[in-house]
Amino acid sequence: MEQTGPEPGFAKYEQILGTRGIELGLIGPRERDRLADRHILNCAVVARSQKLVPAGSDVIDVGSGAGLPGLVWAIERPDLKVVLVDSLLRRSEFLTDTIAELALTDRVSVIRARAEDLVDLSADVVTARAVAPLPRLVGWLRPLMRPSGQLVLLKGAKASQEITAAAPLASELGLRPAELITLDVEGLATPTTVVRYQAEK
Repeated sequence: MEQTGPEPGFAKYEQILGTRGIELGLIGPRERDRLADRHILNCAVVARSQKLVPAGSDVIDVGSGAGLPGLVWAIERPDLKVVLVDSLLRRSEFLTDTIAELALTDRVSVIRARAEDLVDLSADVVTARAVAPLPRLVGWLRPLMRPSGQLVLLKGAKASQEITAAAPLASELGLRPAELITLDVEGLATPTTVVRYQAEK
């Protein structure tokens, strides 16, 4: 049976986002009543795709902020190991505390750094949500991809224009042309837009 909404296990995370996340400025106050559909389910629907997030993947979430999408993926998918990357101390501390509260420390970790400063770190799936336009994002994240890995980037309404703008750099970096994927389930405020890149074989 297809899942259509956030699992019960997300209740605690939603409560944390709606309190401490707002207090710390990681989530806007107006988002409190839309956390489940606009943020949590928006990310969770991506993790439900084995094509986008294969079983047993190592994941790097760059610019994780409040844990979107990486922490949501970790809750949704117990088979994943996730590294959350953020450059700001306040966000990194929030993520570390939240991981402990959700009892995910065995397979989720936090690194305080900028994407371009990460060394000797790679993953099967590298993701980001609302971090930067694709022409910049692709350059930052490509070095983190394993040879058989992929970039799975959550984008907004301008995704197709960003794909066009990023195409020359993506090709130069040895990536196949981007796939634009739309995911929708009952309860989602708006469909989730994903841009997927894989390496040229």
